[in-house]
Amino acid sequence: MNTAPSADLDAATLRAIRALMDDAFDGDFSDDDWDHVLGGMHVLAWDGDELVGHGAVAQRRLVYEGRAWRCGYVEGVAVSARRRRHGLAGQIMEAIERIVRGGYDLGALSTTDAGIPLYESRGWLRWRGPTSAITPRGVERTPEDDDSVFVLPVNVDLDIDREITCDWREGEVW
Repeated sequence: MNTAPSADLDAATLRAIRALMDDAFDGDFSDDDWDHVLGGMHVLAWDGDELVGHGAVAQRRLVYEGRAWRCGYVEGVAVSARRRRHGLAGQIMEAIERIVRGGYDLGALSTTDAGIPLYESRGWLRWRGPTSAITPRGVERTPEDDDSVFVLPVNVDLDIDREITCDWREGEVW
């Protein structure tokens, strides 16, 4: 397991990450999703020369209670099919959580139903309040994301029943 910023990843490693994402998400991993993975810190799990697991932390701003908080946003957590259910995702999340706790006010992520048990088992909190995004048209509700957002408080006390708002990006905003 190693960590590296996007800037230090060579072309072959970036291709391996993208291939793992495409495989792990059954081809439902868009170019916008790929863009969200880049620009932060990566956690890479290797089996020899084969990339078998990945997760990334990108800096974002989340607005909560009238303040824009520095957020370590988790992206691209995936494990190759043959290595699933052996604790590798937990090891990747342990490294991600160290990054989040060391540099951010909170962590956040949006997950599929398959990821919920992993994040809940690690103490991430499911956001129960409304979600929104700061869009080019202003703040807009994102009700389709209300049940998929999880947070990891670090330096902020959160009432998970209140509203939380993410900054804008192309593709899936959460």
